[in-house]
Order: sequence, then C-alpha cells, then structure tokens
Amino acid sequence: MRLTSAWASYLCCRGNLGDVDDKTFPEELADALVGVQRLLRRRLRAGLTVPRLRGAEVELLRLVESRPGIGVSDAAKELHLAGNSVSTLVNQLVKEGHLVRETDPADRRAARLLLTEKAETRLGDWKQRRVALMSRHVTRLDAADQEALRAALPALRALAVTLHEEAEDA
Repeated sequence: MRLTSAWASYLCCRGNLGDVDDKTFPEELADALVGVQRLLRRRLRAGLTVPRLRGAEVELLRLVESRPGIGVSDAAKELHLAGNSVSTLVNQLVKEGHLVRETDPADRRAARLLLTEKAETRLGDWKQRRVALMSRHVTRLDAADQEALRAALPALRALAVTLHEEAEDA
C-alpha cells in the first residue's frame, strides 16, 4: 500500500501501523472505523449531480427500504433518534419526493412509510457507487490485508449488535 508521507505519519503517530496494544486498541479501532466511514462518505459525495442527503436521511431511507411500511415511532426506536427528529426527517423526505406516508389501516392515527421510485433509484445508485469504490480500494490491498478484513467482518457485526443492544437498554 502506497501512503503519502503525511498520511503515513498520521497513521504511525496514531499507532495504526504495526502492533496495537490492548490499552489503545478500543480507541484505535473506533478511530479507524470513523476514518473509513468519513472518507467513504466524502468520496461518494464527489461527483453527485443531485443535492446530497444527510447521513440521518440516508439511514432512514435504508431502514424503510429494509422494512417497508415501518411506522415513524418504530423508525425512531430503530435509529435511536427522538420521534420528533424522525418526523422532521420524514417531512423533508416526503417534500423531496423520497418517501410516501400512508395511513395505517389498522390505526388511522399512525403512518406507514414507503420509498418512492425516486428513492429506490437513488439508493440503488448509491449502493453501486459504494460497492465500486470499496472494491477498487480493497483490491489495492495485499492478499493478507484483504483476508484480515474478510475475517474481521463477523467480529465487527457482533460489535454492532452489542452497541445496538446497549442503546436499546439505555
């Protein structure tokens, strides 16, 4: 892997190259995950021809995609956001033509959320661009690093579950 000297210096001073001791591991793991996510977001924003969606908006759209008909309060719980925050997001996404809010036939006071065709297209495009970006960069790593990332996926998913469970208990 080729690193610019400034980036390599940053990684070395953060302890990201070489061995990681038990004391600094949690912080370094969090830093690495945040750094990858930030760079991924920035690269995906480059070249957009439409106004960008904020992170919470994308999260809500992805949730509705995976659970069509989810209610606003269930979405708020799932995203660990206040109900009024999700209502505001829903209103914005409805106004922009990304979501449809339908009345729940079982409870006329409740709304069910569905993606529009515009949102489905946009999410599909985003996923393709994200996969292409990650594929380009993962293939630039050597085989050992690629295998280390592949082997880490189950542990990272388990970590996400424990973080989710803790948030549910809070």
